[in-house]
Amino acid sequence: MKSILIVTDIYSPEVSSAAGLMKELAEGLKERNYKITVLASYPRHYLPKELEGEKFNLVSEEKGIKVIRVKTLPLKKVNFIIRGISQLLLPLLLFSKLKKTVKEKIDAVIVYSPPLPLALIGKMVKKRYGAKFILNMQDIFPQNAVDLGILKNKPLIKLFEIMEKKVYKDADLITFHSEGGMRFLIDKKNVPGEKIMTLYNWIDVAPYKNLNKNISFREKYNLENKFIMFFGGVIGPAQGLDFAVKVAKEVADLKDLVFLFVGDGSEKPKIEKMAEKLNLKNIITKPFVSKEEYPYLVKDVDVGLVCLDGNNKTSFIPSKMLGYMAASKPIVAFLNKESDGFAFINKANCGYAVEAGNLKEAVNTVRKIYGERNKLKILGDNGFNYASENLTIEKIIKELEKAF
Repeated sequence: MKSILIVTDIYSPEVSSAAGLMKELAEGLKERNYKITVLASYPRHYLPKELEGEKFNLVSEEKGIKVIRVKTLPLKKVNFIIRGISQLLLPLLLFSKLKKTVKEKIDAVIVYSPPLPLALIGKMVKKRYGAKFILNMQDIFPQNAVDLGILKNKPLIKLFEIMEKKVYKDADLITFHSEGGMRFLIDKKNVPGEKIMTLYNWIDVAPYKNLNKNISFREKYNLENKFIMFFGGVIGPAQGLDFAVKVAKEVADLKDLVFLFVGDGSEKPKIEKMAEKLNLKNIITKPFVSKEEYPYLVKDVDVGLVCLDGNNKTSFIPSKMLGYMAASKPIVAFLNKESDGFAFINKANCGYAVEAGNLKEAVNTVRKIYGERNKLKILGDNGFNYASENLTIEKIIKELEKAF
């Protein structure tokens, strides 16, 4: 039985796209008879309200998967200086705990990135345990931070670029979830093409089909008879939700339309303050819900909203799209022009994508989907069928197994 180590900065019970992806990957590999260990930071940031303040085991067995959680400095919802220091220390803290906990051979280590410094652990595990190092990239750092104006210090940018180059060299295989990301690494970062493979993100549609509990978020949030455009997930600089607030202002005349933002992140207070300043009654913010309740929440909305800041220059596809598709919900996406999300939505024929920053077109798109309610089910079903046929964890793991 091959032993696989998954390294991630965030894991269940925290609620985020990354946590969900890594949990589904771990469980999917376990079902295919791999011995799975997950190494992650201790849950503290993106917890559903009912788990806030809860204490978690540092080492536990969860569905036959060994989960090692390590207490670190804060990684989320802190200023960028503290976050940077925390990220630099992260691989050292996690690797120290791994050495004390795991003594047997590891055949492959899959490291989720960003954060980029976490990827440094791949070489450490490779050297000590003889593992093959697979880097699962979801975005390209420091490029994304530079594009968003988060990282401006030139010596620091240079440091991260040196780190980035080392990580690409050390990895045996780099996976990226879009063709555009693969091309960027080859053309802009000089990564050999034979070291990279496109590995699309995945979604387990089963939790969205078998909804047998009597849970109504429309009732809970007092949104009966409302047309709900829903954003769920981390609210950070990359999402650029301030643009969605501007769109909400322009469609405030549609009295039964609301924008529901469920999640948390460093930009959430800014978004709430902006909506309050504009006196917008059609924006509602709520905290995270649990992974188990999330499918019930998505079931109750009309449209899934995806938003990326237009200053992004990389091509990544937001993973939250997959949850909307699994729930048979149409998508409206405001994306940076470089995103492969345009082609993705078009291929699945599951909604509409417009360029972030084009307020007129974004407003027209919201009005369009609001006015064509008879089409919502068709678009939603298209997305579900595409995800069921192309983005199952079983299919993706078969591709990943070629790397093992």
